[in-house]
Amino acid sequence: MLPRILEPEVMDTESEAVDYDSMDHAAVNRLFADDFLAQFPVNQPPEEQGGAATRSVLDVGTGTAQIPIEICKRRIDLKVTAIDLAAHMLQLAQRNVIREGLTSQIKLEHVDAKSLSYADGTFDAVISNSIIHHIPEPRCSFREMVRVLRPGGVLFIRDLLRPADKATIEHLVSMYAGDANPHQQQMFRESLHAALTLAEVGEMLADAKCPVGWAQQTSDRHWTIAGKRPV
Repeated sequence: MLPRILEPEVMDTESEAVDYDSMDHAAVNRLFADDFLAQFPVNQPPEEQGGAATRSVLDVGTGTAQIPIEICKRRIDLKVTAIDLAAHMLQLAQRNVIREGLTSQIKLEHVDAKSLSYADGTFDAVISNSIIHHIPEPRCSFREMVRVLRPGGVLFIRDLLRPADKATIEHLVSMYAGDANPHQQQMFRESLHAALTLAEVGEMLADAKCPVGWAQQTSDRHWTIAGKRPV
């Protein structure tokens, strides 16, 4: 098994933000939205209250807000607080949110995932896509995500899975970033090196007193955590 090789925690140059935003994440983002929303169905209130009640979602490591945009275009009952530590990412995220007309549903905040500025049990759901591999010691961030999730709330986290060898990394780069520019390919390669194994994800879950079975390998390059915080 390849050792974990850390990459920079914060992708906070303009070129990194632009290259990340311009990569074709559409299929991955749609699948993330599909899978999360299957775990988080519309909350139907009593008929006399009218439409579905508003529910709060925290997106940790939102990048350029592609995931919140994909989700909110499908569900008008959701209010998403989308956080990131990279200012350039958030600048592009703001443009993307405005362009899609979703400023009433998506609020962007400059917040460190290792120390969330929210009270215990604030959110009905906490989601994250591909942020865990950026964090040198992700257990603290994971504990924070669980802390701010209300009892009964949905936790849905997806990230890259570290391959067993360099040949597999190069195969994945060729398959999924073959048409990307060299900088984009290198970002993907470094992210695969920095990713966690499924066993390491299980240790992170156990540390936060969550069921290890919440974590599953869900593609040739991803693991996913899906579960509800006990009431």
